[in-house]
Amino acid sequence: MPRPTQAFIDCSALAHNLSIVRKFAPHSHVMAVVKADAYGHGLLQTAQALINVDGFALLELDAAISLRDAGYRQPILLLEGFFSTQELALFEQYHLSAVIHHPEQIAMLLAAKYPQLNLFLKINTGMNRLGLPPERISTIINQLQENHYQKNITLMTHFASADDRAQHDSVIQQLERFQQAAHPHAHLRSLANSAALIRYPQSHADWVRPGIMLYGASPFSDQTATDLDLRPVMTLASKIIAIHELKAGDKVGYHGLFQAERPMRIGVVACGYADGYPRHAPTNTPVLVNNQLSRLLGRVSMDMLTVDLTDIRDVQINSPVILWGKEISVDAVAQRAGTTSYELLCALAPRVEKIAC
Repeated sequence: MPRPTQAFIDCSALAHNLSIVRKFAPHSHVMAVVKADAYGHGLLQTAQALINVDGFALLELDAAISLRDAGYRQPILLLEGFFSTQELALFEQYHLSAVIHHPEQIAMLLAAKYPQLNLFLKINTGMNRLGLPPERISTIINQLQENHYQKNITLMTHFASADDRAQHDSVIQQLERFQQAAHPHAHLRSLANSAALIRYPQSHADWVRPGIMLYGASPFSDQTATDLDLRPVMTLASKIIAIHELKAGDKVGYHGLFQAERPMRIGVVACGYADGYPRHAPTNTPVLVNNQLSRLLGRVSMDMLTVDLTDIRDVQINSPVILWGKEISVDAVAQRAGTTSYELLCALAPRVEKIAC
């Protein structure tokens, strides 16, 4: 029998969340971000659920090629572009779009002379991660136009703090820097990630690039996915594989981080950090056992974790356990573990079977 830890992917929730994106940005084209195996949800089944999206964005060249081979004809954008002239040839062969963020990429592009490529010029407006200097954009565009790329350019940037209300001014500064650099040019534009898409409608432009919100998690710490009418796409589920009775004073797991203050019943769940559950999730992180709210106890180990069964009715070996999903949001688990839903979803291990439903 297969190991009981499984991830159930709700394709109807993906379609619903796409509809929420379109409500927030009704006049923009939607480029679904499906990097990191669609945030751990499975690339091809996610793409199938988002079949009506206007485009896809990701980082992995082999994944982009797999989308083309599966028959998807929408624009496919590689968010870090190409790294060699050999890769550039594949961009041409598979009609892939490339983010250009470094002069070396421009040099490779002009030397190879592939004028049919769609280019997204990334402008560094203040995040200082990837991007071309704003003051260089006009010169670069002129250089590309001289080489017949004038019909294939989109201008883009990425916000560093659109998810943080306290950083509102920095978002506005980035937006102003972008507008100043882009103003002389009539090219298409792309700025908004999930957070900006929701909170900064002035950033919507021609293309929006939703990521985390498509998967039913919130990009904000002060608004839940439910607040935004987003539905969780992934349910991480497992089963009880052992049950123990504890006496007051008994300890649980590595280093005995949890000690029973009274007689208790505990259950061992077949899921651990090697499956993608966060090792640093503390005691009292919520867990659903047999459709009843329970809590994590002690240290998460590689393949197992322990839950409180003291007040859980009708539990036995093979009783179902939900680690996150509809009833317990991945955001809530991430918050308890001191991380983000982005990390938890993307960290889902390959050994966890994904089941589209």
